[in-house]
Amino acid sequence: MLAAGTAGAAGPTAASPCTQPVYLTFDTGHMGVAELVAEVLQRQQVKATFFLANERTLTGGWSLDEHWAPWWRARAAEGHAFGSHTWDHHSWLADRPERGDGSFDTRPSMGPRAGQRSSFTPAAYCTELRRPAERFQAITGQAMLPLFRAPGGKTSPALLAAGRACGLAHVGWAPAGFLGDELPSERYPNVQLLQRALHSIRSGDILVAHLGIWSRRDPWAPAVLEPLIVGLKARGLCFATLREHPQYGRAPATAALPQAR
Repeated sequence: MLAAGTAGAAGPTAASPCTQPVYLTFDTGHMGVAELVAEVLQRQQVKATFFLANERTLTGGWSLDEHWAPWWRARAAEGHAFGSHTWDHHSWLADRPERGDGSFDTRPSMGPRAGQRSSFTPAAYCTELRRPAERFQAITGQAMLPLFRAPGGKTSPALLAAGRACGLAHVGWAPAGFLGDELPSERYPNVQLLQRALHSIRSGDILVAHLGIWSRRDPWAPAVLEPLIVGLKARGLCFATLREHPQYGRAPATAALPQAR
């Protein structure tokens, strides 16, 4: 385990062909470990995919406000990939088939309606999904990938259909790729999460973590992120963005997407 945590351990170099890829992804969160994540990714020469929502941060701002704009510009310049996580972090609650319009209910954890039940038509959900893409393009000059991740990975037939109508594919994660940074640290200590991930992750898996979780007392990123990267490299795995994924990397960027119907 100590060997796996050594930052300088040998592994595939950035120039090596990535023949056994895993896809490391991050959802926004409170941004408390964002600088650390960026340092680790740069040091390990790993490219990741970030899913962006406008979430409240530890400093009292928002993850897509002007304070964080330079951070996102730097990540875009480094070649990472980006997708939507909805603007106000809307978690799916229920489809509403009785309405006959493809609508569904959600509950946002952010924004003016935080904690209140909301209802979306497909067109309205498309607008919600596009807001992070529009903000990201305004900050960086780059377009997001035509991908989104529903908060918590909670989806339904109506929600997925709304995303498809907007030109967006939903991205979940592999069972082994759930890295556990949102679990309570009293029951799931970092050493246990690291050992499980190193044992179970396989080539092709999509991994998910966050740029800060409010509920976890012992932060995951300082203890687990770099040892995990180094350990997976030692197993012969390499890292790629969803831009290179065989399923998700084929569509054009969001700037060229059609309007929702």
